[in-house]
Amino acid sequence: MSSEKKRRTADLLTICFKAGKDVKGFDSAVEAVKSNTAKCVITASDASEKTVKETAFFCDKYNVPLLGSELSKEEIRTLCGKSTAVIAVCDSGFAGGFEKIITG
Repeated sequence: MSSEKKRRTADLLTICFKAGKDVKGFDSAVEAVKSNTAKCVITASDASEKTVKETAFFCDKYNVPLLGSELSKEEIRTLCGKSTAVIAVCDSGFAGGFEKIITG
């Protein structure tokens, strides 16, 4: 991911956090996936292999896009005040924006 993509991801994530359209943390994100409120799930670049694998399992099972970002847990903590490896995005507009930035 280019530094431009990383910056755009961070900017959109900041807006998403301020809008309250996110769920932070693995357990909370999985609950959002199971309850069909998560529109996509983003993982930190330094998320453990186990965390990514377990997140992918639930995302696949419930047909929710899983996006790997280049933002570290520390960078995410700087943006929202909580160090986390998994974030569920609970808004279709934001989810579409992240998909365009990260996969585009």
